[in-house]
Amino acid sequence: MNRRPATGRRPAGARYAGPLHDDRRRTFPPLAPREAPDGRFAATWWGNAWVEALEDTALDAARLARGKAYAGRGHVDAITVTPGRVVAYVHGTRPRPYRTEIRLRTLGDDDWERFLDEAAARPDHIAALLDKDVPHALEAVTGLLPAPGDLIPDCSCPDDGYPCKHAAALCYQSARLLDEDPFVLFLMRGRGEQEILAALTHRNAARSAAEASTATSLLPTVPARHVLDTAPGSAGSRPLPPLPPPLPVPAQPGRPPVHPPDPHAPDPLALDLLATEAASRAHTFLVTGHDPVAALTPWQDAVRLAAAHPGSGLTASTRALYRDLGYALDRTPTDLARAVAAWRQGGLAGLAVLEEPWDPPAGPFDRARPALLAADYPSFRPWRNRLSTRSLQLRLGRDGLWYGYESDADREDWWPRGTPDPDPVGALTDLLGR
Repeated sequence: MNRRPATGRRPAGARYAGPLHDDRRRTFPPLAPREAPDGRFAATWWGNAWVEALEDTALDAARLARGKAYAGRGHVDAITVTPGRVVAYVHGTRPRPYRTEIRLRTLGDDDWERFLDEAAARPDHIAALLDKDVPHALEAVTGLLPAPGDLIPDCSCPDDGYPCKHAAALCYQSARLLDEDPFVLFLMRGRGEQEILAALTHRNAARSAAEASTATSLLPTVPARHVLDTAPGSAGSRPLPPLPPPLPVPAQPGRPPVHPPDPHAPDPLALDLLATEAASRAHTFLVTGHDPVAALTPWQDAVRLAAAHPGSGLTASTRALYRDLGYALDRTPTDLARAVAAWRQGGLAGLAVLEEPWDPPAGPFDRARPALLAADYPSFRPWRNRLSTRSLQLRLGRDGLWYGYESDADREDWWPRGTPDPDPVGALTDLLGR
């Protein structure tokens, strides 16, 4: 393992070596027992590459099966990962656990430079890494993913299998760690998370500065001495030269710089979300002269922001966003999730349908119940702008559209579902077809 200089300065001409603190050792508590219903321990493509490297190397399928069973039952204690090594104690048939480890080659400096250059080449690559995802483009980096024969098992047990069931169990549990956090794989290959993020930030800042410098050099300019010579009141003043033409509006909003996590800095997800939102609103205003968000209330704007975030609330980043936005407005994450479903169903009108019961005039609402009965749908109970059964509901919006809702039977826990439709039968058909 290459050592960084002990001082805080880099030698002249040296490559960026990352932060001076050491984050090259991580210990994970024992994972809970889990039986994979499809027999697969990994869910991501990089986790599956790890499992395939193990299984392609194994000489005995029976030992692999016993190791997978050990892993599924939680026989693997805390796992410690350092560059080139994964170590844990694994419980077998004897009372005393066995010390088991997996060794693998670390990447050299040139390999890491290629990886970092590839990762920093596109903003979406950096964004994916920050969200604990590995873009498929990085799969081509030589030596990153383990190949058959790349994982070298060792165990204190008397079994001379290659690998023994204890080492196999450690490998399978390690695949679960890789699924949850790909930076564990990078640590195995020799670099810690903070070190990688610092290097990516350095590259991103250097590229942004170079692009800004290039863009500035292409802009039309007026020398300062010409402005001073022709300013009113100056000797021999002349008319001011015309201003350069305004810059063309870019086709798309710009992307914000990447903010690596820091315990003393704001949440990078929140910073990225706010910066992206500001860029999008500024671009819309430049193109249309109108800010579509200005008239929204803080709650409506929070719902809009959460609805624009990818995911359904299952990822850690989405849960954090819902928690923080809800807390700021004295709402629960469930309140926000329900409102997001309404916004995705019908935008601002859909949110109003969720939150504002009203008394519609005679006409479309009165004709809805006979139409539903004629279509052989069960009888619906009316209340204000809503028609309900035990588990289905249609709500008439002020825009004249019918919005579908569902709930567990007799729970009155209504959630927006389906696509709004001017015909109540069409809205219900779409709701039942989902």
